[in-house]
Amino acid sequence: MQIDCSTFSPPHSGAGDVLEELLPWWSRERFTGSVLFNIFTFLLPAVYMTMAKLWVSQLDPRLVVATDTYAYMHVFVEILNEGLPKVSYLIIADKSSRSISSRIQISNTLIAFQATCGLALALSFFIFAQTFADVFIPAPVRSSSLTYIRIASCSALMYAIEVAVATSTRCLDQPDIPLIISIVKISGNILLDVLILSHWRLGKGWFIPTVNTQAEIRFFCELCAGTCGLAFYFIKCRRLIATERSRQAMASHSPERHHVFGDISSDGKKANLMPTWASLVILARPGLFTMLESGFRNSIYLWLVVGVVKTGLTYATAWGVFNAIRWGVVMVPVYALEASAGTFVGHRWGAWRSGVGAGMGQKVKASTKDLKYITRPAIVSALFVLAIEIPISLLLSMYFIRPYAYFISHSDAVSDLVTHFWKTIDWCYVIYGAATQIATILLATKPRMYMYKSLMTVALWDLPWAVAVSRVVLNEETGWRWHGLIFGGGVVWMGAVTVLWAVGWWWAMRRGMLKV
Repeated sequence: MQIDCSTFSPPHSGAGDVLEELLPWWSRERFTGSVLFNIFTFLLPAVYMTMAKLWVSQLDPRLVVATDTYAYMHVFVEILNEGLPKVSYLIIADKSSRSISSRIQISNTLIAFQATCGLALALSFFIFAQTFADVFIPAPVRSSSLTYIRIASCSALMYAIEVAVATSTRCLDQPDIPLIISIVKISGNILLDVLILSHWRLGKGWFIPTVNTQAEIRFFCELCAGTCGLAFYFIKCRRLIATERSRQAMASHSPERHHVFGDISSDGKKANLMPTWASLVILARPGLFTMLESGFRNSIYLWLVVGVVKTGLTYATAWGVFNAIRWGVVMVPVYALEASAGTFVGHRWGAWRSGVGAGMGQKVKASTKDLKYITRPAIVSALFVLAIEIPISLLLSMYFIRPYAYFISHSDAVSDLVTHFWKTIDWCYVIYGAATQIATILLATKPRMYMYKSLMTVALWDLPWAVAVSRVVLNEETGWRWHGLIFGGGVVWMGAVTVLWAVGWWWAMRRGMLKV
C-alpha cells in the first residue's frame, strides 16, 4: 500500500516544532543548543587524547606508541558501539510515535546490552594481552607494554557504557549528560596527571611515575565518569517520567481528551522500564545492519593497522600522532554536528511518519517540502563543517602541523613524518566531515541503506587495496605512498558514495518506493 502524504498537513506545522521555535537558541531541545552541548562534550576527550601522548612522551618517548593501545581497543569496541547505539537515532529519537517510557525502556535495554558485551571484550583483552601486543605493538617496546595493555583493557567496558548512555540521552534531548561524563572524566584526568605525572607533581623526590601510572589514572577517571553518568541518567529518566505523567493527568481532565502515550497503563499500574527482550529485538532489527557494516569496515582497518605497526617504531609512532590530530581536536566540530544532525533528523523522521499516518512497512510518497524538512539538520551541518574545517586544514598545513606534532611526540623524525602525512591528505578529511553529516540522513531513516553505502565504500576501495598492500614490503620511506592512497582515497570515495546513496534515497522517497 502506498500513501500520498500530500493529503496531510506539512509536518513542520505541528505543535512540536512550534514549541521548539519558542525555546531559546541554547536550549538542548533545539538544534543549536544540542550542537553547543556536543561541541564541549567531544572537545574535552579530544584535548585529553593529545595530552595523554604528551605526558607519556615526557616519561618515555619510546612508549608514545603504547598509548595507541586505547585507539586499537576502541576500534574493536566500535564494532559494538556502531551497532545498536547508532540506530538510536531511528528508534529512541522517535518521540512522535513512541512514549517516553517506551523510549527510556529501550535506552535501559541498550545500556544493559552494551555493558554486558563491553565486559566480555574487556576480559578478552585482559586474558589475551600478549597476543594483542604481538599484533599491535612494535617489537622494540612490546614486552614493556603488557601491563599497560592489561590496565587499558578495562577501558573497553567503560567506553561501551559511555557511548550507550551518551547516544541514548542525546536521543532523549538530554545532551547535558554526555557533557557531564566528559567533564568528570577529563577534568579528573588532567588534575591527576598534573599532580602525579607532570614536572610539578607531588612527591617528586620519592615517587617516579611510569606509563602504567597514566593508564591507572585514566581507568580510575573513566570509572568515576561512567558511574556519574549512569546516576545522572537515572535521575533524568525519573524526571522525564514524572513530567509526562503530569502532562497525562492534565490531558485526562481536558475537555478535548486525546490519546496519551500510556506511561501509566489502563489499570493504573506504572509502566515497566526494565530492560526486556522485546526492546532488544526492536533495536536489533535495524541494528544488525549497522553492526555488520561496522564489523566489516573496522576489520579491514585493523588489517591495515597491522601493516602500519610492522613498518617500524618511528612510523607507527607517527601514525598514532597523526591519528591523535586528525581524529582529535580537528574533528570535534564534525562529531558534534553529526550527533546533533542524527538526533534531529530522527526527530523529524518520526514526526513526519506520524503526521502522514504511516504504519510500519507502508510505502509513502513524500513531497519535496517534506524531504527538505526531514533532511534540513543534516544539510545545515554539512555546510557548517565546510565553513569550519576548510580554514582549520589550511592553517594547520601552512603553519601549525609540525609544531603541533613535535609538541605531542618530542621527536623530530616523528614530526617530519606527521607533517608529510597531513599535507598529503588533509583536504580529504574536509570531504569526510561533510559526507558524515549527509550520512546521518540514511542512518536516522533507513539503516539498511546506510549499511549498503558503507559496504560499497569498503568493498570497492578499502578491501582491494588492503589485499594489494599485504603483498608489498613496506618501510618508513615507502609506507605512506600506499597508506596515503588507501586512507585518503578511501575517504574521498566514501564521500562520493554517500552523496550517491543520499540522492537515491531522496529519489526513492519522492516516488514512494521505500517502506517507512
